[in-house]
Amino acid sequence: MKVGIYGQFYHKEAGQYIQELLDILDKKKIEVIIEKNFLKLIHENDTIDKDYGHFSTFRELDNSYDLFVSIGGDGTILKTVTYVRDLSIPIIGINTGRLGFLATIKKTDIAPSIEKILTGKYSISKRSLLQITTKNKDTFGELNFALNEISVSRKNTTSMISVKTKLNGEDLTNYWADGLIVSTPTGSTGYSLSCGGPVIAPHTSSLILTPIAPHNLNARPLVIPDDTVIELTVSGREEQHLISLDSRIATLNNETIITLEKAPFHINLIHLEGDSFLQTLRAKLLWGEDKRN
Repeated sequence: MKVGIYGQFYHKEAGQYIQELLDILDKKKIEVIIEKNFLKLIHENDTIDKDYGHFSTFRELDNSYDLFVSIGGDGTILKTVTYVRDLSIPIIGINTGRLGFLATIKKTDIAPSIEKILTGKYSISKRSLLQITTKNKDTFGELNFALNEISVSRKNTTSMISVKTKLNGEDLTNYWADGLIVSTPTGSTGYSLSCGGPVIAPHTSSLILTPIAPHNLNARPLVIPDDTVIELTVSGREEQHLISLDSRIATLNNETIITLEKAPFHINLIHLEGDSFLQTLRAKLLWGEDKRN
C-alpha cells in the first residue's frame, strides 16, 4: 500500500499526532511518501523526537497512490485537491485545525481510524468540482478548478460591483453586490453558508449562486442543476476585480467573460464506517443541541 501525506503548516500541538500517524504506518510496513516541504517542517520542529528521513518525498503525484492523508483543517484538504487533481486517489483528512467539515477524523482517533481504513471499513464519497475558463487561459493554468466554490468580488474599492449573470446563455440577472459565490454542494457549508446560502447534501446534483451583501434586496441564493453553464461578466468603478478558486486568488480585468461549469472529474473523500453527512452537521453545526429536538 502506498500512502501520500500532506500538511500546509506545522503546529506544535499537532506534533504528537503526526508522530503517531507516521509510527503506525511505519510499523505496518506501508510505503509512505511525504510532501517535501511538509517533511522539512516536521524535521525542523523539536516536538518530534524521531528521524523520518527514510520516508520518500514528492512534489507531484501519480496514479500509483492508494491513499492520500491530509493533516490540518479544511483549507489543507482544499490544497490537497490541487495535488490529487483527476487521479481519483481517495483522500482522508485528519483534523488538527478548527471546524473540520471535510477533515473529519479527530486527531485523538488516528489509530482506530487508520485501522478501519486498512480493513476496508469505509466508503467513498464522490464530490463534484467547478471549473473556470476565460480567454486568458494562463490565469489559473491547470489548476482551473475548485472543490468548494468559485467567487468574484470587488478589488481596491468599497463600491459595489455589477455581476451580469447568464445561465445556459439566458440572462438571469445583474447582481449589484460585493460579489457572487458559485458553490458546489461540498462548498455549501463554507463561504456560501456564511453569506446566507443553503446547506446542500454532498451528492445533490446542483450548484448554488449566493450573492455577497447584495444591494438588490430581492436577490436571494439560487440552486440550479449542476449541468448548467454559468457566464459571469463583472463591471464596476475599478478596472479590475478579484476571482478566487477555493484558497487561490487572482485579478481579472472587468468585462472579462467568465465561464463556469462542472469539472469533468470528481474527488474521492473517504467516509469511515459509522460516519455520515448528517452526523457531521449535528457535530459541527450543533443541530439537535436544542433540547426540543
